[in-house]
Amino acid sequence: MSAGIVFHLLAALSYGVLAIALWRPLAKTQEGRQIRAGTVRRVCLGGAIVLHGVALSQAITPNHSLFLGWMLALSAAVWLGLIVFWLESLVMRIDGLLLILLPAATLTTLLAAVFPGGHLVDHAHNELLRIHLLIALMAYGLITVAALQAMLMAALDRQLHRPVEAQTNRGLMSRALDSMPPLLIQEVLLFRLIWIGFAILTLTIITGAAVSMKLTGSFMPMDHKTAFTLLSWITFGVLLAGRYTRGWRGPVALRWTLVGFAFLLLSYTGSRFVLDVILHRG
Repeated sequence: MSAGIVFHLLAALSYGVLAIALWRPLAKTQEGRQIRAGTVRRVCLGGAIVLHGVALSQAITPNHSLFLGWMLALSAAVWLGLIVFWLESLVMRIDGLLLILLPAATLTTLLAAVFPGGHLVDHAHNELLRIHLLIALMAYGLITVAALQAMLMAALDRQLHRPVEAQTNRGLMSRALDSMPPLLIQEVLLFRLIWIGFAILTLTIITGAAVSMKLTGSFMPMDHKTAFTLLSWITFGVLLAGRYTRGWRGPVALRWTLVGFAFLLLSYTGSRFVLDVILHRG
């Protein structure tokens, strides 16, 4: 068993324990309440993020090479997203989002341990290629968290429009949603993530074109990965333009966010899943 798998399992265990610690009080009460992670849990989350980072380092850069797979890319995205959350939580009261992020991180790290397959990246010695991949993973991580945020906001908006239920009939998920930060705060966080993610995605396209010119002599090869990345970039660009000129928010903004994320997901994770898992190709 490789070190990457071991550390991914340790990270999954850490995230899982923290998730149970947050969800348990909600299961024992019929009332929703604001989640407060507290200093101890925040430090423990930082430790879990460090374990997750070590797992990715061991899995992606074995023996100074570059090894990538569909689940490693998703694991890296979630890891970067958790770093953003951890930093944002120092200045904003968004601890309730951990009810979603921690189970997602647990599942992702478990899957990364179960599906460790992938392929060695050609020209791994090329510094420009390494920079491009780092920027791409950063954009992927930020937009992944933005998509999770959008799905959570959609669930909260749906609950707000439902008739008021009796306290005894409220389920666990309803109580969990009641413990989330207000929609206004979450919308601010969502568009902050989208702005930063869009800027980094722009850098991803620019550095990708530079790498392609240097290694193949082609400015931007129009394969499926490039096409889906450009579609994602256009989608987020239209969303931000609509936000600035027309004040887009609510369901419209959430739909555009999820469409942009779907394109980005297809640009790498979808293709690697087909190659690594279905076709068993490197």
